[in-house]
Amino acid sequence: MAALFATTSSAQVSAPTRCGVGIPAGERTGYVPLPRGDVFCPLIADPKASRTFASMLRHESGDNLSDVELDIASVGIGDAFGLGRWNGGHSGDGVQLSLTAGVFAQFDLGTSSYDFLNADYVVGLPLTMRRGWFSTRIRVYHQSSHLGDEYLLREPPDRQDRENLSFEALEWLLSADGGPLRVYGGGELLFRREPEDLGRYVAHGGVELRPLARIIPLGSLGGFRFVAAADVKSSEEQDWDPAISARAGLEYDRAPGADATARRWGIFAEFYTGPSPYGQFFREKVRLMGVGIHFGGF
Repeated sequence: MAALFATTSSAQVSAPTRCGVGIPAGERTGYVPLPRGDVFCPLIADPKASRTFASMLRHESGDNLSDVELDIASVGIGDAFGLGRWNGGHSGDGVQLSLTAGVFAQFDLGTSSYDFLNADYVVGLPLTMRRGWFSTRIRVYHQSSHLGDEYLLREPPDRQDRENLSFEALEWLLSADGGPLRVYGGGELLFRREPEDLGRYVAHGGVELRPLARIIPLGSLGGFRFVAAADVKSSEEQDWDPAISARAGLEYDRAPGADATARRWGIFAEFYTGPSPYGQFFREKVRLMGVGIHFGGF
């Protein structure tokens, strides 16, 4: 592990990690303040990953997943800010501390004013580490959720007896990637929970495919790359009923030789089934299908 915590030197790290959000080429080993990128690749299909996106989705819920059907817009504004990184002596190796934050909101497109339904606020402090093909993330984060005022006004009184959802959680994920394939898994422990009977434990895992070659070369402008991912969460609160999120589509990559930590964007087909990922509706079962555009690291 000596190389992982190497002291600051003039040696340089040669390349980023596989997902392109690791250490910039030419960055020195040792401590780097306010670094760009991360040594742990963001999760493509996690509905609560810190990124900015806008999705148009068909929302189905109810006992038969057909009792309530809505067209909704799901939007998120999120990002990660590196506080400090300790680079190792090998490409992409290191330990990093960051601050992440995101707001995730949903709007009913079937109403004249696009009624605001729900918003989840997430703030986290992740500690990430990479050594070769292995990486891990340990994160403490807070989530609070709030119903939209327009939703409260239109619903009958019995639906307005809302449950305040707020908690802190300790998350630990392990990830292994080689070539185009990545697998990850871990879990969460919830504490300081509201409501108090909210289940404590969450299991979390997934798989991602990101081929190394672009499929539509565009010369000096770079090109598109096909990516696909599936993410599964299973919680004690929902009697371990799995929530499955899948995304597949085209990622617009940077041009060869460009800054390895430059932003990227993608267009994905999206599918979700299981307990709702939207905080105030966490006791409902939903199915979501649609398309979204995503910006940032993924």
